[in-house]
Amino acid sequence: MAILTISESIRQLRAWFNSGATRPYAFRIQQLKALDNAIKKFEKEIHEALYTDLRKSPEESWVTETGFVRSEIRYTLKHLKQWMQPQATSTNLLNFPSSSYILQEPLGVVLIMGAWNYPFQLLMAPLISAIAAGNSVVLKPSEHAPATAAVMREMVRSAFSDQYILYVEGDGAEVVPLMMNDFRFDHVFYTGGGAVGKLVYKMAAEQLVPVTLELGGKSPAIVEA
Repeated sequence: MAILTISESIRQLRAWFNSGATRPYAFRIQQLKALDNAIKKFEKEIHEALYTDLRKSPEESWVTETGFVRSEIRYTLKHLKQWMQPQATSTNLLNFPSSSYILQEPLGVVLIMGAWNYPFQLLMAPLISAIAAGNSVVLKPSEHAPATAAVMREMVRSAFSDQYILYVEGDGAEVVPLMMNDFRFDHVFYTGGGAVGKLVYKMAAEQLVPVTLELGGKSPAIVEA
């Protein structure tokens, strides 16, 4: 069996999306439930990895990482049908007496890049939205939380086909330009520092790719005795 390059694997995501397989409500619900089941199955390993990488206690890991993400899944499962419904809107005079609606359409192939400080939550929470919106996804975890990245790789590949959710590891400075310069994503979601965020934004702008940046910063505080 031939080993595909990253670029070839991403193009398979495009073909899978273009097939229409990700669009039905039933498919999206099924994938969200598969993600929830996978998190439940790997929860112990995820917590152990978070302790290895960041010394997070199981309680903190549940509150800020796995429990947080599973709560997002439950909320999405509850509201997805409503979100997918056409929304009636007013019709301008030129098109009167027709009716007008806003239709929610998937974007296509989405790139999600997570950060090291909440390595599970900041990769999986955007994934929930991408699945719910009917997209195919490339997941790029932070290489600075390697134990968590390894568990997430096993978890994601146990739940999803590489033609639908592709998990890509490696040095971000090398892997991300390789992907973004060789393939036009339909949306890029990046969480991290401002300096790298500017580079991501620049690469996306060259192909007119919309970007969501969640950038870190300083949190001034007064420390008293």
